[in-house]
Amino acid sequence: MSKTNRHKILNDPIYGFVTLRHSFTIDILDHPYVQRLRRISQLGLSHLVYPGAVHNRFHHAVGSLFLMQEAIDVLRTKGVEITKEEDEAVCFAILLHDVGHGPFSHALEHSLVKSVQHEDISTMIMDRLNQDFDGKLTLAIKIFKNEYAKKFLHQLVSSQLDMDRLDYLARDSFYSGVTEGKVGSERIIKMLSVSNDQLVVEEKGIYSVEKFIVARRLMYWQVYLHRTVLSAEYMLTLVLRRAKFLAQSGIEVFATPALLRFLKNDFDKASFASTPNIVDSFCELDDSDVFSAMKAWRHHTDRVLSSLSARLLDRKLFRIELRPHPFTTEEVHEKISLIAKKWSLTLDEASYFVSNQSIENKAYTQNGILIQYKDGSLRDFAESNDHLSLELLTKPVKKSFLCYPKDLE
Repeated sequence: MSKTNRHKILNDPIYGFVTLRHSFTIDILDHPYVQRLRRISQLGLSHLVYPGAVHNRFHHAVGSLFLMQEAIDVLRTKGVEITKEEDEAVCFAILLHDVGHGPFSHALEHSLVKSVQHEDISTMIMDRLNQDFDGKLTLAIKIFKNEYAKKFLHQLVSSQLDMDRLDYLARDSFYSGVTEGKVGSERIIKMLSVSNDQLVVEEKGIYSVEKFIVARRLMYWQVYLHRTVLSAEYMLTLVLRRAKFLAQSGIEVFATPALLRFLKNDFDKASFASTPNIVDSFCELDDSDVFSAMKAWRHHTDRVLSSLSARLLDRKLFRIELRPHPFTTEEVHEKISLIAKKWSLTLDEASYFVSNQSIENKAYTQNGILIQYKDGSLRDFAESNDHLSLELLTKPVKKSFLCYPKDLE
């Protein structure tokens, strides 16, 4: 049960002192499902490139909550009606928006559970929390799922200019040391308003939005999609793929009970939602399950699993080739054949040492951010700014890559 009149202040390296103004926030933060976020890295394996990038999802949740509280206060000063219940609910929604992330965040999003987005798992976990808290999260879940009448509240949680993005750009920039990602979140929040139930940015804030768009694009190429980070994170998916194959073939692999359940079963969205106690098992998983397993797997009798685990633990990362056009089947097969011949492996075994994927980044999607002019008219950001062309903003940049061991050649 929630205890009343509790005043809690957290010290955040980005924003300083963060006051949790809703006493029930403490109950949410103290729940094991949320405390687990302390053990899930915000940036996957990016710390292998940027040593300082060791912050976690709990940091991000608290930071997003702080920005949400600031945004609500700003909107209220501009005459936007937000009730006490809506204030609490939208704060709880942003606090829990990433609770469905698994180990290493995005790096393993589709490895342990296939075709299930972390947002879907977040909803399932929020439903479970709502049961534990006697329905106190009902309105927060409606806002999170965009089922509440006031649509601008959902936009504060999830849109192209939400509190989630504002926090992770500032936080990831700070911890990685990539200063190009720093954004003026305080200025942007001060410029927020609501028009026709839509979140808008006042005209004088347009240059802050420009900086935000550019910073996000730069952070994607310099941090989130950095070539060495890609190599490490796709190596991790190969490790899990091999461990799953062995576990499902009846070969013993060390793992915690929760991890073993996901190794032995191929859960998709439907089976995940219908399997008893699966949310509890998922919420027992964090980065340490995978790291401790790899420490054991490096000594496994299976050469593929042991080699991949050892390479990743010792940071002997694969070489990665990036280019605008896809790699051919012949090019991929050539690498696999070389590995099979050099290390006396079957072609199937050798395929675990090659990853051929593509990545895509788009700075902006039209109708994502509305600019409100002094006469009350609204225009899309892509048509309002005078520095960034529409084509540059909306055109996706796609690259293909091929990863393989450096010692192959």
